[in-house]
Amino acid sequence: MKRVILVALILVSTSLVVAAGSENDKDVLRFEREACQAFLDGTPAALERVLTDDFTLTLSNGAVSRREDEINDLRSGKVCYQVFENYDMTARLYGDKTAVVIGKTRVKGTSEGEPFERIFQFTDTVVKRDGRWQVAASHVSRLEK
Repeated sequence: MKRVILVALILVSTSLVVAAGSENDKDVLRFEREACQAFLDGTPAALERVLTDDFTLTLSNGAVSRREDEINDLRSGKVCYQVFENYDMTARLYGDKTAVVIGKTRVKGTSEGEPFERIFQFTDTVVKRDGRWQVAASHVSRLEK
């Protein structure tokens, strides 16, 4: 009987931890959607909120873009997004201040006046600082249609 009660307590405890983890996962995925909105807004302040000062983005061709590059591209109008959405996302949390998110991103807009529409597989490393999530590093691989 004691063994049954012990197993039941372990199962209840485990389910509470999983439920807590699920809420944290939802928080990270909510942040990822907000980060997409920052790129759609196209304002430096919006990107500054969601990208760490030392943010890097590794592109499919191996080039690396920094936070300043992303902000300057939007500020100058070089890149303008009509669609920027993440989907099929999964978050893995490491403690309460670090997460890795994988998923797909669909983007549509113009770059230097030329229209584009692409889908990427992405991996984001996000960190929680001063009570809010930010993207520290991202890697994207272009998917063929």
